Amino acid sequence: MKRIVVASKNPVKINAVRSGFEKMFPKEAFTVKALSVPSGVSEQPMDSETTLQGAVNRVENAMQADQDSDYWVGVEGGIESIDTFGMSAFAWIVVQSKTERGVSRTGTFYLPEKVAKLVRGGTELGYANDMVFDKSNSKQNSGAIGLLTGDVVDRTALYEHAVVLALVRFRNKELYVEAI
Repeated sequence: MKRIVVASKNPVKINAVRSGFEKMFPKEAFTVKALSVPSGVSEQPMDSETTLQGAVNRVENAMQADQDSDYWVGVEGGIESIDTFGMSAFAWIVVQSKTERGVSRTGTFYLPEKVAKLVRGGTELGYANDMVFDKSNSKQNSGAIGLLTGDVVDRTALYEHAVVLALVRFRNKELYVEAI
């Protein structure tokens, strides 16, 4: 049985990681351990590079906390403003084994201006969504994407897709011979 450490206790992230691994490796059995570790970046990363660094930092901190697992996974949500379109939301996924690293980014979607204004004012995206949509703890449920799509796509599905993409190199090791 393979052991996966998810560098978060958020059930959305845990479920997305578990499901992504099970889809990519249906003949394998996995146990998933959740660890709360620091990202080393702000609570609300404001650009892609910082968001990716947060996911990498989470993986490295999880590896230090639990060295006996097979995989460590960092999921970091972030936002980025693009002048022409507004504020977008996305997440970076980093999957690390003892010898390889897979990385992927979720799809990107744009936030309503009411939410973007709160985030620009210093409010973390999850709290901004709760305020605008009159919800509680939406980031551990369907998230902004679920609220905006009526759960056609929720946060778990958004992250799961990117977990699958980050696992491509692990499923196709012969094509990715260099170790990271």
